[in-house]
Amino acid sequence: MYRILLVFLLFLLASCAPVQNVAALPDATATTVILPESTATFISPLPTPTAIKTPCDPRTADYCITDGHLILHRPITPPGIDTVDVTYRYASTANGKREPHHGVEFLNKFGTPVHAAGNGTVVFAGPDDELMYGPSLNFYGNLVVIQHQNDVFSLYGHLSKIDVQVGDVVYVGEQIGEVGQSGVATGSHLHFEVRQGNGQDYFATQNPELWLIPESDERNLQFGVLMVSILDEAAHFQFGDMTVTRYPEFSDVPEKAYYLETYVNEMAVGAENAARGDLPPGRYRIALKLNGHLYERWVAVKSGKLTQVMIVVK
Repeated sequence: MYRILLVFLLFLLASCAPVQNVAALPDATATTVILPESTATFISPLPTPTAIKTPCDPRTADYCITDGHLILHRPITPPGIDTVDVTYRYASTANGKREPHHGVEFLNKFGTPVHAAGNGTVVFAGPDDELMYGPSLNFYGNLVVIQHQNDVFSLYGHLSKIDVQVGDVVYVGEQIGEVGQSGVATGSHLHFEVRQGNGQDYFATQNPELWLIPESDERNLQFGVLMVSILDEAAHFQFGDMTVTRYPEFSDVPEKAYYLETYVNEMAVGAENAARGDLPPGRYRIALKLNGHLYERWVAVKSGKLTQVMIVVK
């Protein structure tokens, strides 16, 4: 009897004890622990990672649109003729009639003002009859060379007059001389070059059309620039002529055709072997016939931008 009363007393004490606010622990297979409401904490989700844009690769894309190096201004301004002579472009031979061209020509009359294409320091000013900048002495005649940032040099050859001297700091648009036909020039014009690395190295030349800021048309719409690399499967440059045809938007009727020739072999030392500036923005078809094969590529040219194209041929 005494034992029964003791058990009954213990039962009453247990039933009267206060309930502890203790979180239920999970069993061995549980995956979630539920915290008591009084201690629960809101955890915000992790931020979504910012997408990293993969640079366009002309080896795998039909074409790439970039800013390029279009940073230099025209050395001739209106009313002078500020367009590049199309008959003797960079790295051409004018159909075999002339030496491979290391620059571009701006055909203008004697005395037309010549302006600095960018800010820089004059590192040469005078006749090149003692210091060789070309394949021979007195090749450029009266010459001005300006050094810009990042070891980029602009050269102004065949001048009739020089308005600066070595050491002068010049600013874009400042007059540095006048058009002439000194040196080996035939007729009055400005010979304009861009070199990178070594300003005195005749073979450090770059295509100026890949450095000059594109012009604008009569509607004030800025042109674009096209750069083409034609390679075989071993990444060796191949050479041929291309037709670059502009098509209006939503139309298969061609609007205008441009002819583009590759550089001569000895001048194809950079990333490209054909280029042309001042193309109206729009849709273009590049057609190249080489080794019995026709290669076609549809590309876009955008205002103020460089369109880079790589065509691999067999």
